Amino acid sequence: MGNSQGIRNGETMSITAANTYVDWQTQAWMTDGLCAGRSDLFFAPFAERPEARVRRESKAKGLCESCASTVECKAYARDNRELGYWGAESESERATAGFAPTTPIIGRRQVAAKRAAAALAEAS
Repeated sequence: MGNSQGIRNGETMSITAANTYVDWQTQAWMTDGLCAGRSDLFFAPFAERPEARVRRESKAKGLCESCASTVECKAYARDNRELGYWGAESESERATAGFAPTTPIIGRRQVAAKRAAAALAEAS
């Protein structure tokens, strides 16, 4: 079979199945994340105000700081240029570190992030 990968003892696995297996193995950390079922904390709702973003991301950070998957989560978000709050890091923090999401909305989100940071500074 030209579209397969040898396993052992003459058994074969299709490339699709092999890739799915590798993806599952490398992303097994996702099942251990404390964020499961909490998308509302990690992804901004439409037209979220900067002050609301600060509060939402603060709660998300609290979960991330006690999660065993934070390192893998952050690496995944950086590697895949994800939107949202991943691995105790916001989109704007990833962008500053050189891992900006590859979407045209990042400019608007950076402005919102700056406003949120200013609001947080005033609140402190």
